Amino acid sequence: MEIHSLQKLVHNWIIHHGIRYFDILTNTILLSEEVGEVSRIVARNYGEQSNKKNCKNNEDLGEELSDVLFVIICLANQTGIDLEKSFHRKLNKKKIRDHDRHHDNKKLK
Repeated sequence: MEIHSLQKLVHNWIIHHGIRYFDILTNTILLSEEVGEVSRIVARNYGEQSNKKNCKNNEDLGEELSDVLFVIICLANQTGIDLEKSFHRKLNKKKIRDHDRHHDNKKLK
């Protein structure tokens, strides 16, 4: 699915199910919250931190990453950003800027 399609899909969901977008400040705070949930799962499942006794083990990283993506798309829609164009522009910039940097990085060998 193209990013344009995702942005339309999220917008239509907001209009038909969510009534309206939360304001930008609220969505930014929600983004921080969702990134924190991703971080907690990664720290416990892939890092050195263990689960607390009462913590559920079946947390879904894919679902939490999707929450992050949803809020990012909401912010882009609210601010008139074409994420597909922005992403391709950024990827091209990284390709030019970082190509040699990563190939010569001895830590990655």
